[in-house]
Amino acid sequence: MESIAQRWFAAFMETVQTHRASTTLREAAERGELKHWTQALTGIVVGTFAALGWRGAARGHRSDLLPVVRSEYLALDVVAFEAAGERRWRFPISVFELENSPIDDLVAYSLWKVLCVRASLRVVFCYRQDALEGAELVRHLASEVVQSMEIQTRSAVGGETLVIVGSRSETATFPYGFFKDWTLDANTARFRRH
Repeated sequence: MESIAQRWFAAFMETVQTHRASTTLREAAERGELKHWTQALTGIVVGTFAALGWRGAARGHRSDLLPVVRSEYLALDVVAFEAAGERRWRFPISVFELENSPIDDLVAYSLWKVLCVRASLRVVFCYRQDALEGAELVRHLASEVVQSMEIQTRSAVGGETLVIVGSRSETATFPYGFFKDWTLDANTARFRRH
């Protein structure tokens, strides 16, 4: 049985090939236009939700699932909720941060932020010039953020956490070589590649 992270990432890889913002995303990555990269990626991430029975909130994607209507909740870039059900106050099933900064500590802040939220899936997208820089960044995130948590706290986080690194040097293989997904192993406090 596939985990929620595997199901979402499969939906993402399918959506990123067909979504109307996919060309914009690829071109923005090639040119290093990170503001446009973030805008296109937001639409694609929200575009994955229908296949999973979710609805989301993000800049440009207003949600009316909660009694307080917003485009962003909890100062997170994208928040997903299960679409089914009648509950007025739903808790996020998934949260996403789309960090386009080249500064490692800003990406670390995004990881810290999603780890503070109770959700079944937490995802941080980031961008680096090449895949080797991405691997170095993921090691930095593990040592600086994940390993700073006490073992009991880390074990109690629950859910799944992904870091997805887009690499400019891999745009020729977009989307498959471009997006590298790393999954947090809370037991070892490290990320592993799939």
